[in-house]
Amino acid sequence: MTDAQVKMLISMVLYMAVVIAIGIYFSKRANKNSDEYFLGGRSLGPWVTAMSAEASDMSGWLLMGLPGIAYWLGISDAFWTAVGLAIGTYLNWLLVAKRLRRYSVKIDAITVPDYFSKRFHEVDGKKILLTIASIFILVFFSVYAGSCFVACGKLFSTLFGLPYVPMMIIGAVFVIIYTFLGGFLAESASDFMQAIVMIVALSVVLSVGTVAAGGFGAVIENAKNIPGFFELFGIATPVLGENGLQLVENGKPVFDEAGTYGIITILSTLSWGLGYFGMPQVLLRFMAARKTDEIAISRRIATVWVVISLAAAVAVGVIGRALLPTEEALLSSSVAENVFIIICGKLLPPLLAGVIMSGILAATISSSDSYLLIAASAFSKNLYQGIFHKNATDKQVMRCSKIVLVIIALFGVVVALDENSVIFNVVSFAWAGFGATFGPLMLISLFWKKVTRSAAIAGMLSGGAMVFIWEYVFTPMGKNLGISVLTVYELLPAFLVSTAVIFLVSKFTKAPDKEILDEFEAVSAIE
Repeated sequence: MTDAQVKMLISMVLYMAVVIAIGIYFSKRANKNSDEYFLGGRSLGPWVTAMSAEASDMSGWLLMGLPGIAYWLGISDAFWTAVGLAIGTYLNWLLVAKRLRRYSVKIDAITVPDYFSKRFHEVDGKKILLTIASIFILVFFSVYAGSCFVACGKLFSTLFGLPYVPMMIIGAVFVIIYTFLGGFLAESASDFMQAIVMIVALSVVLSVGTVAAGGFGAVIENAKNIPGFFELFGIATPVLGENGLQLVENGKPVFDEAGTYGIITILSTLSWGLGYFGMPQVLLRFMAARKTDEIAISRRIATVWVVISLAAAVAVGVIGRALLPTEEALLSSSVAENVFIIICGKLLPPLLAGVIMSGILAATISSSDSYLLIAASAFSKNLYQGIFHKNATDKQVMRCSKIVLVIIALFGVVVALDENSVIFNVVSFAWAGFGATFGPLMLISLFWKKVTRSAAIAGMLSGGAMVFIWEYVFTPMGKNLGISVLTVYELLPAFLVSTAVIFLVSKFTKAPDKEILDEFEAVSAIE
């Protein structure tokens, strides 16, 4: 290991030590009982609520996946995805946050499955909504955790030239230890700090990279010279050799003619924004907010953070094409996700590079601890205590959650064993899963009192199932037959199907009991 690599490692170790210290600081309170461990006693202030929600949501995808897509294919895919996410962020805070916070307090719900179950007054022995929601959380968060571990492995492997798998496992172990210590409060406090690190890291790399590439004008000129790269309605097409890497001729990367980026594809990428309505890690922050009146402040903070971060991430990918057009370590779609790391390593002093690179660790940790904690709570609080062992004590629930946390992390490690995984693709599938499974039901259950329990079950199942059906049946069919409408992002059709099913089934099933309707009216009256 070189002297520069040692200095970078020292910076990153110091950063991880600070994160661990936060976990230790909050460990006593977090382990007092399961409500504190899973929801922090609904004590999050507006800044922590906003910043922790966004940091836990973005993950290593923000600093690796999004810049990688922009570097590889140009701005269209990354731009429209970012626009969809920015709109989705704002609307989620505007429409869902206050209402969910009030409703969850009214029915004493501390997890998303708990909210759905209590919203429809499920009784013992018939907690179907609770069970379905918990199972979907376990499945999709295991995949999500895997994407975070991929980011850890790629980071350390690229930086230090060390084997991918051992580095990925070390990152996973660190996340497990941290989540064990502090629970939701530690996670939210560190996520606040990590959101700051992430946006600073993006800003520094954006500024330094632009200067090194010859200025803003030179970056734009380079992008315009690549067919489809700097177009909102076109897309770049890298030409690959037999080894699967982009061809380089006369010192320049080779591109084919620009591909088209039509209205269907734009709607597909914009639909990323729909996912926010079903993201448990974000919804949980709404439920944990200290005061409903502070949510408007959180909405402004979160929206500004998201817009700046997404814009900077896309720009880093574009700058990377000007700065490192033929970098051997960036010549495939998978390794192109290392563009942020390589720019840092080449342009910044080692100690500063280590601090900035901690932004990737920040993104990864802030997301993976949320995923593991929510998945563990879904099993221990909702299934173990809610169904299998109703008389379980708080200590038993806590013990169960930590065992499940380790099991889920191990599954995530298995998902992450393939170092050629494209983080963007892994995240997009899990994002679609949550968005379609929980999103329509969350919106409808908060704003329509006549939705029925049967409709809720049908909507959740149809949305989750359609994600798999569209991804593994319709998308391959569309690619083979050249039918573009069948290749849209699976979240869009799955979200629409779930919404339609909820409305239709509600019309043809027994209306909710008066008690449920009165409860809905009581929450509405608080507005």
